[in-house]
Amino acid sequence: MSSTRSRWLRAAVAALLMVGAVVVSIPFLWMLSGSVKPESEVLDIPPTLWPQEFTWSNYAELFTSLDFGVYLKNTLIVVVLSFVGLLLRAMAGYGFAKFDFPGKNAVYVIVLATMMIPDQVTMIPTYLILNAMGLTNTLTGVVLPGLVSAFNIFLFRQFFTTIPNELLEAARLDGAGEIRTFVRVVLPVSGPILAIQAILTFIASWNSFLWPLIVATDQEKYTLSVGLALLEGQYSSNYGVLMAGAAVMVLPVLVVFVFCQRYIVRGFMMSGLK
Repeated sequence: MSSTRSRWLRAAVAALLMVGAVVVSIPFLWMLSGSVKPESEVLDIPPTLWPQEFTWSNYAELFTSLDFGVYLKNTLIVVVLSFVGLLLRAMAGYGFAKFDFPGKNAVYVIVLATMMIPDQVTMIPTYLILNAMGLTNTLTGVVLPGLVSAFNIFLFRQFFTTIPNELLEAARLDGAGEIRTFVRVVLPVSGPILAIQAILTFIASWNSFLWPLIVATDQEKYTLSVGLALLEGQYSSNYGVLMAGAAVMVLPVLVVFVFCQRYIVRGFMMSGLK
């Protein structure tokens, strides 16, 4: 009897989750549908989820009449440059996990303490430093402050502590230097944490809005998120173009998350986070 009740309970929970998923998905599906509708059909009452007439003119207008191609190129450059920080975070986490040096614990505590400081607090001094270096209104200035973060260093450090010291000692006894040990021994066994860091780096770089808006004063340096906000002001009445821009912004992140979510879960589990 209890087994039957348990099956019914699981079925009810599954049905409830499916209903919730459908309800949550309706705005997203309507956005995708609206992006391929002509402007006259987007505001039809009652609204239609399936377009009566397909058109790609909204996407064509994004990349011909507007500067979305420039925004997309800038965003891809920012994403690629941000992956340089992946190596820096891995090196920092490896140092905290496997090396002993004077003040190690104090420095690590300071690094972790920066996690309690909101990004908005450090934006003004960071901007002033970059301005003094002549890096404002450049893609380098957009990327540089986010190359290293305390949380990512913490994740790497937690993972690297699980690597046996005997493995590293064996590599050193074979004559490998520290850099070679890190590149040839540590990184090949760090697939899970590298995967989650790559995914989080991509999502954060792709969705970054406030900092690029502050640093980039020239429209040619805007990223997709900033360009989408600019598009909302210029085309506030053309919902088809707005939905096409939103789809271009959202779909890559959605695809990455759907296909890589198991790596995210696995990476957090192997990093010691419960």
